[in-house]
Amino acid sequence: MYSFVLTSIYSREMGCLMGFRFVLKKSSTAAIGIGAMVIFIGMVLVAGIAASVIIQTANTLETTGMESGSQTTAEVATGIRVCDIEGQKATAWRFRNVSGSGNSYWANNTVTNLTITVSPRAGSPPVDLSQIVIEISNSDVKSILTYNTGEPEFVSSVPSNGIFSSTDGANNIFEQESTTFGIIELEDADNSCGADTPVINRGDMVMICINASACFNGCSARTDIWGTIIPEGGSISMFSFRVPGLGSDTVFDLY
Repeated sequence: MYSFVLTSIYSREMGCLMGFRFVLKKSSTAAIGIGAMVIFIGMVLVAGIAASVIIQTANTLETTGMESGSQTTAEVATGIRVCDIEGQKATAWRFRNVSGSGNSYWANNTVTNLTITVSPRAGSPPVDLSQIVIEISNSDVKSILTYNTGEPEFVSSVPSNGIFSSTDGANNIFEQESTTFGIIELEDADNSCGADTPVINRGDMVMICINASACFNGCSARTDIWGTIIPEGGSISMFSFRVPGLGSDTVFDLY
């Protein structure tokens, strides 16, 4: 590559500087500098593209991770916990016709009525009890129970003579079919739980009422009972207990 170089003209005879002139000079240094600059720019461009891909991938992973974390937290926290299970023993033979089925259930000296006390898990959003499914079994028969929204069995307060005498205004709330359960309201400060919309949230507590005689002819002594409560979304709740020896007592704490 060629470049102009400014040089001075000095005269020995005159002993002084006579002037300046431009000299055309050939040099390869500039060409090497441009090549290095081209390589450097290319490296910067490649690094920029790589950094853009990495940043985009990192943003995608961050968004996916946040969504997965939120969904996992909701899945773990959402649901209801089983606080207590109680049962009532039938002390005499009982005959009951199930409407529309023609079946009869007999019970004598067996636990025929069950209450499962439940409340929302810590941090759980509101849970709609009309959307939960309860599975209960005595190892021989398994029943699937839901809340009957068409003819809801709901009691807003416990009567003075005990929970097992609770009525929905006409019938005892434990007079359920083998596929439905009733609800007794215990705590509901914000009135979120009602017969048509049984929704429980933080601080609420209700009893789920099950007619064990309709499900599997009652629970005999030393029978293992197990079940699960499956909400619309979130984790399930499991329970199991063994019916104790049925002596003279009528009400039993089972869980």
